[in-house]
Amino acid sequence: DLYPSPPFGDTAIPSKPHTPHTMPPQRIPPQPGQESVWDYPRPPRLEKVEKRIQIVFNGQTIADTTAGYRVLETSHPPVYYLPPADIQMQYLQATARGSFCEWKGNALYYHLVVGDQRIENVAWAYPTPTEKFRSIAGYLAFYAQLMDACYVDDQLVTPQPGEFYGGWITKDIVGPFKGIPGSWGW
Repeated sequence: DLYPSPPFGDTAIPSKPHTPHTMPPQRIPPQPGQESVWDYPRPPRLEKVEKRIQIVFNGQTIADTTAGYRVLETSHPPVYYLPPADIQMQYLQATARGSFCEWKGNALYYHLVVGDQRIENVAWAYPTPTEKFRSIAGYLAFYAQLMDACYVDDQLVTPQPGEFYGGWITKDIVGPFKGIPGSWGW
């Protein structure tokens, strides 16, 4: 299925023409030390991240790394990709689910099981991404809204609005963000 039903990561969707009801809202000007998602490129860009990224679920630290990447795309908060070596992979189970991103290629998904808690399709990875995204081959991204807590340099992450995308919002990022009601056509 080319465009499976949400949620399916940061996968691109077909563009829709702007109408008065889908026009992007006014860009929030970033303050010093902040970035506006409206300054991010399309097609998206991949960046190395040296900040500490942590994910906690059901009392267990699932991931802890300073070797991640982030994908930056217009109107979206960053999506963080983490190396499997810094993820407690024993808690993850590959699923049959897949999706396609026009920029990164084919993705596969993972369930997370920690103790008596299970979340389906909570993480995704591109095992053989396109050339531009080769650095994140096999790295995993997680939906922050399904975790107990996600942190970027000890800052608690706010999940991207809606259930469709997997971006992480911190105080360093300003929007408005795709995912709020009425943003489908942005």
